[in-house]
Amino acid sequence: MPPTRGLALHWKVLIALTLGVLVGVAANWWWTKDVWASLGVGDPAAFLRSKPSESNAEHSWTADIVRFFIVANEFVGSLFVKGLKLIAVPVVFFSIIGAVAGVGDVKKVGRIGGKTVLWFVFTMVVSVAIAMTIVLIVKPGAYVEDATRAALEAKEAGLASARVQASKEFSDAGGVRYFFDYLLSAVPDNPFASLASGNILQVISAAMLLGLGLTMIPKERAQPALRIAESLADAVMAVVGVLMKLAPIAVFCLASKFIAAVGMDALVGTAVFCACVVGGLASILFIFQPIMLWLVTPVGNKIGMRAFLRGMAPAITLAFSSSSSSATLPVTIRCARDGLGVPDDLANFVCPLGSTLNMDGTALYQVISVLFLAQLYGVDLSTSQHITVGVMAVVVAMGSPGLPGSSVVMMAVVLESVGVPTAGVAIILAVDRLLDMCRTIVNVTGDAVCAVAIASGEGRLHPRNAGDAER
Repeated sequence: MPPTRGLALHWKVLIALTLGVLVGVAANWWWTKDVWASLGVGDPAAFLRSKPSESNAEHSWTADIVRFFIVANEFVGSLFVKGLKLIAVPVVFFSIIGAVAGVGDVKKVGRIGGKTVLWFVFTMVVSVAIAMTIVLIVKPGAYVEDATRAALEAKEAGLASARVQASKEFSDAGGVRYFFDYLLSAVPDNPFASLASGNILQVISAAMLLGLGLTMIPKERAQPALRIAESLADAVMAVVGVLMKLAPIAVFCLASKFIAAVGMDALVGTAVFCACVVGGLASILFIFQPIMLWLVTPVGNKIGMRAFLRGMAPAITLAFSSSSSSATLPVTIRCARDGLGVPDDLANFVCPLGSTLNMDGTALYQVISVLFLAQLYGVDLSTSQHITVGVMAVVVAMGSPGLPGSSVVMMAVVLESVGVPTAGVAIILAVDRLLDMCRTIVNVTGDAVCAVAIASGEGRLHPRNAGDAER
């Protein structure tokens, strides 16, 4: 599906996403085990992995062609995401060094960093408030029948058990102890090992320290290192530009693969819960964030919702397809810079921090999930317990432990602390993947809104010079 000439990139990506969803829905609906059986494939899972199986011994050549296209589709999508992850660490490292060292003043770096973190906390607190309001009004837990609950619990019981078991590490260590351990883990023992492993938080710490170090030495000695960092950051962003030309094809492959694999049973059983999450995320994306943009931008340089969404469209569609703020980070920086008019150094400083610390969508999701399960199991939470859930959601959103599915691990901790059965984690896992795609969008756009707010506060926002800014 080659990109259509003459269209802006965000339209190409949106068209590709729509086509991918339609193809995925069609494949999920019509391509059943009976269709595989008609092609001589009795064990589709083994066949797609090219594993030997007697059930597939007599498969037809048509099945081989189908497998080729399925594997090729997965390869293209995975290769694109790997390419973005490959350059995510260099983008963070060189961009932050250049941004911090370019400021040239330790106090100014501290001021901008402090304003950024305060903005992160403020927007996540608002997200928590939105989540609680939605759940207390809609009461999604009352719409799930006992039989549906039992079926969903059984479907993901094994994975849920592993996640709950992982949460015991946090409980045994104690919340305060674990919090300080997490802060300590942000400081790398070996910065080169952090770069090799792709630990973004440690990469940010190392880059900020090196950038601060450059501000403390004479400018004539710091300038060569600063020029190298800025040149390498520009080179990496040039690679991002090349990758984005391939984005429509990759987004089509990623979307079609995921939608084809998603079953509808879990979505139907928890439709009201999913609607609450998606509705809450939509209220942040289409109401709260545009209001904040309007308030923080100066008169004459207002960024309207249409201009914001147009400028962020490539990052939004990629975030939805990849479900990864880190993988989307290079594109987020580019959109904030070229689409919204944020200066290079501020976009390079705020967006990487946001990809690790600023998770408005995750905070909202945590609160809705915990309160939904409390309603589902008939657990009446007190006011203090609601506050506990909200505070924990912000803490989790600002940085979960380095564990697989860490947000769900932390969710199990919160469930235990307020007396809600942790078996409910299985219900959340049944629909987590799709909702993860949606909340990643809000996480990414939240980083861009913060970058705009900081740039405007510094008097350095230039949306009229951005390619997609609304005049």
